[in-house]
Amino acid sequence: MTVSEFFNKGREYRLSRLEIDMLDHNPYVQFQNWLQEAIQAEIPDPTAMSLSTSTPGGRPSSRIILLKDLNPEGFVFFTNYESKKGSQINENPLGALLFFWPELERQVRIEGRISKIISEKSDEYFYSRPQGGKISAWASPQSQPIPNREYLENLQEDYQKLFKTRELKRPGHWGGYMLKPDLFEFWQGRANRLHDRFEYNLKGHIWEIHRLAP
Repeated sequence: MTVSEFFNKGREYRLSRLEIDMLDHNPYVQFQNWLQEAIQAEIPDPTAMSLSTSTPGGRPSSRIILLKDLNPEGFVFFTNYESKKGSQINENPLGALLFFWPELERQVRIEGRISKIISEKSDEYFYSRPQGGKISAWASPQSQPIPNREYLENLQEDYQKLFKTRELKRPGHWGGYMLKPDLFEFWQGRANRLHDRFEYNLKGHIWEIHRLAP
């Protein structure tokens, strides 16, 4: 099948449905319910999410990262603070997440403000990582141009040698962020492209729920 043929083929969704009385009034609980179902369905990388950030001028960037914690305050991920996403978050803290679970014909959009988490939480996660992951946090000048793969591997070897004689602590340029949502959208695929969409908007301390046209 060619790319053009695939575009024209389209996809038919099952006769699933999502109604407002099927939703929890708390979008965090609703998200946890759907994430748990994705995990139970053994979907590959169920915590993979697209993170979108942008410059102050509005030029967006998106990339796939992994959700590492979820609590009543927000969604937590870890990265190099000096990476492209780190720089954009520093300049413009508004961001968006997207989870897509095609096997369940579901997606969840989340928008909100991003901020750094406390250093103790970043330390806790860093020390839980495998040794190789700890070394890579030091070795990779994330998002910066490098001459070749060998340059990166040499950096890794240098840090491996260094930390044979030194304590391997979390680098100051690496740690966690939390996106605190003010909007959720839950999308369930339906037949004939008449999908079910429900949006939660935070008004003060209350989440208002509305059905959206597909």
